Amino acid sequence: CLCVFPQEEDSEEEPKLKYERLANGVTEILQQDAASCMTVHDKFLALGTHFGKVFLLDIQGNVTQKYEIVSKPGLRLHSISLINGYHNMSLCIADIKVKINQISLDESGEHVGICSEDGKVQVFGLYTREGFHENFDCPIKVVALHPQFSKSNNKQFVTGGNKLLLYERNWLNRWKTSTLHEGEGTITNVKWRANLIAWANSVGVKIYDISSKQRITNVLRDNTSLRPDMYPCSLCWKDNTTLIIGWGSSIKMCAVKERDPTEIRDLPSRYVEIVSAFETEFFISGLAPLADQLVTLYFVKENSEHMEEEFRARPRLDIIQPLPESCEEISSDALTVRNFQENECRDYRLEHSEGESLFYIISPKDIVVAKERDQDDHIDWLLDKKKYEEALMAAEISFKNIKRHDKIGMAYINHLVEKKDYDTAARKCQKVLGKNMDLWENEVYRFKTIGQLKAISQYLPRGDLRLRPAIYEMILHEFLKTDYEGFATLIREWPGELYNNMTIVQTVTDHLKKDPTNSILLTTLAELYTYDQRYDRALEIYLRLRHKDVYQLIHKHNLFSSIEDKIVLLMDFDKEKAVDMLLDNEDKISVSSPRCPLHHTFFLQYLHKLFKRDHHKGQKYHERQISLYAEYDRPNLLPFLRDSTHCPLEKALEICQQRHFVEETVFLLSRMGNCRRALQMIMEELGDVDKAIEFAKEQDDAELWEDLISYSIDKPPFITGLLNNIGTHVDPILLIHRIKEGMEIPNLRDSLVKILQDYNLQILLREGCKKILVADSLSLLHKMHRTQMRGVRVDEENICEACHVTILPSDTAQPFSVVVFHCRHMFHKECLPSPGTIPGGQYCNICSAKRRGPGSGILDMKK
Repeated sequence: CLCVFPQEEDSEEEPKLKYERLANGVTEILQQDAASCMTVHDKFLALGTHFGKVFLLDIQGNVTQKYEIVSKPGLRLHSISLINGYHNMSLCIADIKVKINQISLDESGEHVGICSEDGKVQVFGLYTREGFHENFDCPIKVVALHPQFSKSNNKQFVTGGNKLLLYERNWLNRWKTSTLHEGEGTITNVKWRANLIAWANSVGVKIYDISSKQRITNVLRDNTSLRPDMYPCSLCWKDNTTLIIGWGSSIKMCAVKERDPTEIRDLPSRYVEIVSAFETEFFISGLAPLADQLVTLYFVKENSEHMEEEFRARPRLDIIQPLPESCEEISSDALTVRNFQENECRDYRLEHSEGESLFYIISPKDIVVAKERDQDDHIDWLLDKKKYEEALMAAEISFKNIKRHDKIGMAYINHLVEKKDYDTAARKCQKVLGKNMDLWENEVYRFKTIGQLKAISQYLPRGDLRLRPAIYEMILHEFLKTDYEGFATLIREWPGELYNNMTIVQTVTDHLKKDPTNSILLTTLAELYTYDQRYDRALEIYLRLRHKDVYQLIHKHNLFSSIEDKIVLLMDFDKEKAVDMLLDNEDKISVSSPRCPLHHTFFLQYLHKLFKRDHHKGQKYHERQISLYAEYDRPNLLPFLRDSTHCPLEKALEICQQRHFVEETVFLLSRMGNCRRALQMIMEELGDVDKAIEFAKEQDDAELWEDLISYSIDKPPFITGLLNNIGTHVDPILLIHRIKEGMEIPNLRDSLVKILQDYNLQILLREGCKKILVADSLSLLHKMHRTQMRGVRVDEENICEACHVTILPSDTAQPFSVVVFHCRHMFHKECLPSPGTIPGGQYCNICSAKRRGPGSGILDMKK
């Protein structure tokens, strides 16, 4: 069993990775041997051991091919068998077994390079006979194939022992060797990406550009006190231009950039910039990229002061977020790999598969696979933390991607019921149970058993998918026993087809025998009668209760014939709605019907709204309407008299005079033409000079102004009002001359000032209007002059308006005379009367009736 210890066990943060051991054939291999290196391809794995064996494995760890490297020169076939469609070859030469130091694969996975501790290097095709075999007199630590080695023009690879050698196959199919670097100790690591080769030795890390054949950088090792063989350098390409270096406890991220052409001179065309460099808490055994983050494999010493005893010496796999000068820890897991107590930093390796974000932790006796957690893992974690709501939501969002967890919802409901959170459990039934009617019925009976039918009632299916009627009736009976209001709510919300309506009606009737005045039960019974189409009984109950829904019932089911004798009752408890109903359905119910006797106030309300809708519709009631307004609603009488064109004026005047309605009488007198009497009433009975002046302005009659002045001449307040207001209608001098000498008039000075200001304003307005008129006249005159000065086109298509012959002669060389008027009519000169016979000159015969209009002028054209 693989034990993983999160560094903060009580943390609410979800782990980022999950782990499992690579088993099957790997388990057997590592029981008898020890892993020394491994390389990962998207399609398979290549594992090297301390006993000189190379195994090709599938992703599950099953062996598909096996090779052996021995100390004697050459390679011979040990056994052949067919596994998974490929030849399983076991190659053996001698009994002396040597450690495999590194395995390299090209991107296609068709070629493999192997180097071993005894100096052997072998490069061959997995599916071809081509190959390269070489023995060196020193251990070869690293080998790397060109990523595109399978292509004929990229047959290149490098090996590293005490120097770095580049092998290239030339056009004669021979291998050419060139030394890229030597003299700085053993080459311990090499990584080839695109055209860039990075390698590490005792001094630091170098990068070589294979396309330009230039070495472009040298990144020195930071902690020189650590032995390179015990704490080897880890190299990893994040992409084609970003190299990640881990050495000791230091991590550097290097970006390869193009140099500005103006700065090249004798320098390489590329250079390296260190974009991030920071120290870590532990020693680095491996690195791998994860999007913009970094996966790091740490070796932890037993005497570390930062670790508790149970975590000591276990390797750690962390995800960190690199920053320019530090890093942020995202997650951290301690791994209990086999024999971890005996391992050193150099015994661990970290390899990754770029295609699937798989990370392989390799130790001598164990291989652990770390992978990003999927949605199923996320749901597992949420369930473990009892976050059922989030787990259910995650399952709904990613239902196409999850492979298990089909009963999360039921587990959540059971959990809520156990917690006695019945309302939430019932609400979740809608989402969890969906369209499964059997599950629904089971849950309803479970809620009945625990006495919580009310909780689930509002969430039951009520659409196309429905439960058996007995289920709904059971819940209604439960409510009817203890909760009348809840029962009424369900009856309103549930369609009547869900249950047996007659059964429920009978049950409600039985309850009403015990409590006959219960309004909730009566209203509910009316709704049940409505569902059962027994509208007369429902209407009777609504009217008895004076219920507002009675109008909706009448409209919806066209019950107008049943309410003619109930109009007064309807208006008694909601006058507005009753009147609107009568007006909206005049064709179905008439207020003049003997069965519909209305009280005066109700009838006035009806007539008032009818008049507001249409002034002409109720004209036969206008005489009666005047009396009703005068009796019950005087404020609306005057607006009615103003708007009505059908009311009898004499009758209206008689009613207003009888009741001494001065304002209404004044209006009627003015409407009937007796303006002088109306003005007299305003002045004598109302004594309101402003209203009198306003009335005189409306009528705009000189005699009225004379009467007003005559009445006001001995009343100083009236004179003040006239002086302030008549300036725009009557010459104020007429009033001023008639004022007696010595009469004290309040605010006379202010009134005179206002008169002068009004006069000045009138003068200014006149002058302004005159200027505008003159400017417009001048502009139009110039426009007319420009128009009349334009030339007029005369051609063969024009004819003489008198003789109707073409205006131009056929021979234009002969002399001719043409007269063209501004109205565009044309004549031969000889076709017009001679100027002497017409006083004042020549005019267009056609336009002469217009008495010298704009086209009466003349243009003479002669040749």
